[in-house]
Amino acid sequence: MIERLSAGPASVSELARPLPMTLAAVVQHVQVLEAAGLVRTKKVGRVRRCELRAGALRPVDRWISERQAMWTAAFDRLGELLAEPADEGTR
Repeated sequence: MIERLSAGPASVSELARPLPMTLAAVVQHVQVLEAAGLVRTKKVGRVRRCELRAGALRPVDRWISERQAMWTAAFDRLGELLAEPADEGTR
């Protein structure tokens, strides 16, 4: 659903169409996403439109980027250690 909404707003029916679940299950998923602050919904007549909240995933992206930088640095250090010739005294 997040992937689909990243392309633009959609109705609950449009979100449900390609999924192997009931419309009621899709509504429940949308409610969870809305409660988490990831999705905004608006009722237009009889149709509920869903929209991805711009920037809602920025904190997650920042957290992942920080971890990625940490692991990249750690693996770089490990690579440097493994590339060093072994001391004769440690064998």
